[in-house]
Amino acid sequence: MNVPPYLHSFPPISAETAERLILGTMPGKASLAAGQYYAHPRNLFWRLMAEILGFSPEASYEERQLALQSARIALWDVVQCCTRTSSLDADIDARSVVPNDLATFLVNHPHIHQVCFNGAKAKAIYDKHVAARIRAVRPDLVYVQLPSTSPANAAIPYARKYAAWSEALR
Repeated sequence: MNVPPYLHSFPPISAETAERLILGTMPGKASLAAGQYYAHPRNLFWRLMAEILGFSPEASYEERQLALQSARIALWDVVQCCTRTSSLDADIDARSVVPNDLATFLVNHPHIHQVCFNGAKAKAIYDKHVAARIRAVRPDLVYVQLPSTSPANAAIPYARKYAAWSEALR
């Protein structure tokens, strides 16, 4: 049997002043190839952020990262590395998941008060692999599960995604 190689996520986008942390699951193939979070052209993440935070959707990746940091938003993934046969979160081999060190990240970012999950799978992996350790070091956090921005989540209309994301990031 051919075992897929381990995929590795990116370092976080963050600043010391971050007040919110958005957690995805694991970058998809397009993102990994581009070396950028949410690089798939049909992923709505950057379109939503541009609309909510007021920057151009055509901004460079560096400008988008700065816009998040200026808005005191950090971005990372729950999974540090795993095996997966496609870009779908559903195809992550649960036995292969190695989570990112979110406990240390949150201790080093004491202003973060809210963790937003980009989809149900990010929250489920967080709950399974990370939540107990985080509660021990940061019991004050507020959690919000948001609709996934993935093109695989096309059943939820953009307007509903926008409403949920803009309310959470107010």
